[in-house]
Amino acid sequence: MTTTLTPRRPRPPAQPATLRAKRLPAYAAPAIAVAALLLAAALVYGAGIGGPVLVVVVGALLYLAGLFVVANAVEGRRSARNRTWSALIHSAFVLAVLPLASVVWTLVSKGSERLDANFFGTSMNNIGSRDANGGAYHAIVGTLQQVGIATLITVPLGVLCAIYIVEYGRGRFAFTIRFFVDVMTGIPSIVTGLFVLAFWVLIVSPWFNDGRPGFSGFAAALALSVLMLPTVVRSTEEMLRLVPAPLREGAYALGVPKWKTILRVVLPTALPGIVTGIMLAIARAAGETAPVLLVAGGGAAINFNPFENNQSSLALFVYQQAGEASRYSPARAWTAALTLVALVLVLTVAAKLLSRRNRLGR
Repeated sequence: MTTTLTPRRPRPPAQPATLRAKRLPAYAAPAIAVAALLLAAALVYGAGIGGPVLVVVVGALLYLAGLFVVANAVEGRRSARNRTWSALIHSAFVLAVLPLASVVWTLVSKGSERLDANFFGTSMNNIGSRDANGGAYHAIVGTLQQVGIATLITVPLGVLCAIYIVEYGRGRFAFTIRFFVDVMTGIPSIVTGLFVLAFWVLIVSPWFNDGRPGFSGFAAALALSVLMLPTVVRSTEEMLRLVPAPLREGAYALGVPKWKTILRVVLPTALPGIVTGIMLAIARAAGETAPVLLVAGGGAAINFNPFENNQSSLALFVYQQAGEASRYSPARAWTAALTLVALVLVLTVAAKLLSRRNRLGR
């Protein structure tokens, strides 16, 4: 009886110590940053050539140079380049976030002064320049009505137009529609206000107002819808094009009609992106001042009827209060601006949560 012995596999040789890469300690980058800021402060303030902003800029440059030198000496040139470019990317992110953080901080710090019941429950009717009271209730009502009507007009038209361009449109007609949508994207808001003023206020509204032109919140909603339409169309079009073709083909293979495929497959798949585009359009419309001033006229009293008489909005209220010669007006303007931003934020979050719930529930 013979026994076959299986030879043992040789162990791999131990890794040489020279192949183990050296790494900077975790505290190296913060230490270099602190040293760079101290050196920058000494240079800037010692020479008397600037302030804190220049200290940060010079400190960032010194930090990048110091990080590259130290990493090159410890980890090598390749790792030093990687660390330097990573630091540049993080610096660009911080540079992009700083203006947004500054705006938010300014709005919260200055707009919290008039966050009271009087501001949200009263209007500026019969409020003089020496009166500390007065609020933006009439402007909030106007903004909600005007933006709501504009959304009801724009969203169906924009979504249907995008569906035609992506799913049905072919040839010169679809190209013409896409071209005019692109042109409308760059139209200034004052032009849309003048268009609605010339068409609706001066020509159409006299038919319903005993021959007299009349300002109204509905006219402002028409002007805002013109501004919203290209954003809704373009964003919806791009989202529909991102829907994978196999989803459509699978539905067609099962005998599902094209209209039902669009309604039950394509639109639900692209819904989150479509909602994002709609909210961007709403945010732009809510912040417009010129169209509301031209065709709604503004006003200090509360008007719940968007089809008759003057009506204000939050953006127009901010503009008017910022130009008032009263020491109480700036506080009202900042609080109205904070209210407008908060309103858009709440609507955006609610719309995103609703679209997410619908998507997960399918």
